[in-house]
Formats: sequence, C-alpha cells, structure tokens
Amino acid sequence: MRITGKVVYLSFEGGAYGIIDQHGKKYLPINMPNQLKRDGAEVICRVQPADVESMVMWGEPIYIYSFETLR
Repeated sequence: MRITGKVVYLSFEGGAYGIIDQHGKKYLPINMPNQLKRDGAEVICRVQPADVESMVMWGEPIYIYSFETLR
C-alpha cells in the first residue's frame, strides 16, 4: 500500500510520530525512520498494516518499508 501525507509529532503518551494522509486518515508507523521524524515533513511511503497492539491509541499501526520525502 502507498500513502502520501504529512508527518505529525504526537506529544502525548511519551511522544511519537504519525502520518496523516491527504484524506485525513491517521497512520502510526511502528518503525518510523529517523529521516522522517520531522514535524510537517511531506512524505510518500510504501507500507503494510501491522497486526500489533500499541500504547499510543492513535491511527492505524503500519510498517514502513520504503519512503521518500517531498518537503
């Protein structure tokens, strides 16, 4: 699956990063690459759903397996 969206910093639950796509859907990367940990970065990511439980109750858990930054 491919998503295009914006990286957001989540300040609750000890801090985490998520991605919100252009339709407003929220994704919670389990393996967020350090290069993408920049609030407001626009990205394209190839992902797959992650069948895991997360302490952060926000978005759909995903694994990122390739990415590209737009800005």
